[in-house]
Amino acid sequence: MQTIKVGLLGFGTIGTGVVKVFQQNGDLLASRLGANLELVRIADLDTTTDRGVQLAPGLLTDDAQALLNDPEIKVVIELIGGYEPARTFVLQAIRNGKHIVTANKALLAMHGEEIFRAAEEAGVTVMFEAAVGGGIPIISAIKENLGANNFSALYGILNGTCNYILTQMDEEGAAFADVLADAQKQGYAEADPTFDIEGVDTAHKLALLIGLCFGTRVNFDQIYTEGISKVTALDIEFAHGFGYKLKLLAIGKKDGEKIEARVHPTMIPEDYPLSSINGVFNSVRMVGDFSGPVMLSGYGAGMDATASAIMGDVLAVARDLQSNIGIRSPALGCPQVQMTSCEIKPMDQVVSAYYLRFMVKDQPGVLAQIAGILGNHEISIESMVQPHRHAAEAVPIVFMTHEAEERDVTAALAEIDQLDAIQEDTLLIRIEENLE
Repeated sequence: MQTIKVGLLGFGTIGTGVVKVFQQNGDLLASRLGANLELVRIADLDTTTDRGVQLAPGLLTDDAQALLNDPEIKVVIELIGGYEPARTFVLQAIRNGKHIVTANKALLAMHGEEIFRAAEEAGVTVMFEAAVGGGIPIISAIKENLGANNFSALYGILNGTCNYILTQMDEEGAAFADVLADAQKQGYAEADPTFDIEGVDTAHKLALLIGLCFGTRVNFDQIYTEGISKVTALDIEFAHGFGYKLKLLAIGKKDGEKIEARVHPTMIPEDYPLSSINGVFNSVRMVGDFSGPVMLSGYGAGMDATASAIMGDVLAVARDLQSNIGIRSPALGCPQVQMTSCEIKPMDQVVSAYYLRFMVKDQPGVLAQIAGILGNHEISIESMVQPHRHAAEAVPIVFMTHEAEERDVTAALAEIDQLDAIQEDTLLIRIEENLE
């Protein structure tokens, strides 16, 4: 029976999960592949920490070059994370004719074009199912099963930390800071959660999904990115009152020759399927011209789910190696030469309905002032909530608007926030009514 040798760069939590799959399901992998998959080398700077798995002597090394230059290793799993040295190691492995499996969405969002082009020139594959949605088979579904479709839109709940925080705030009425601290204690949030709660992690994943669905390159810096740190339990309560759930949503839409690419807190109708995705779960909803809406959900992170996706990619590469196939499926579903460069629609041109929360002095005339400025900027009010007067220093007034262009809303809020009655910057949350 043929043996296909694999190397692993990075031996953290996910790397440990990969080792467990090799150890626990090695026979299963061999039976499904008709060949042996052998993990022959692991490279990590830390060679002393106990990861809870037993390794054969000599398997773990701090010498990445020994792995990258080993001619017998055909597949390299990159789980270092970040930009460097991951980029340098991946490109070196490609030059050495090795196929790549990675979970590194940040690396591919920033340097994907360079890496994918190098892989095509070298005749090797880059697989990254685990980079988006953890254990959910999103990438393979788009590239393979849904490959006959023109996609018009995609919507994603792509960060388990944010989804957990918003779910807890919803169910318990707790403050953002308290839920974040609890999430860190339970291991759902990093000690430095900035990439998660400010939407950066979600934007990395959206960049890859846009390339897959729309066949276009996207400059990561052009993706509008806004996190959840300004959202309060009060906003979630108001959302329920209007029939919405609040989610950190990744949105990609075709708009003529332009692409909308944005990540931000979003209110979606409570009866929509994405509204039911709670806790650490992730989900992606795609709309194809022949498939119609397709939604995939599951665990978006975690050692086991992510290791499952990684090993699925390893199996796919190993099958190609058995058949002496070069690049059966390009990284983004089509060759780099076929990728287009669509313009990203500027955020100030996006049209949406809006939730606007103003914190104001409880005094006569404020409501009329705000409504007048909105009207002057051609922003139509659909509904409004003003709680009963009380002795608090600042009280909320909430407007739900009809669809308006973002530039008009931004201009109106800049004027409103200068009013003496306004006690803090206005909170704006966009509304998506039709996820079809």
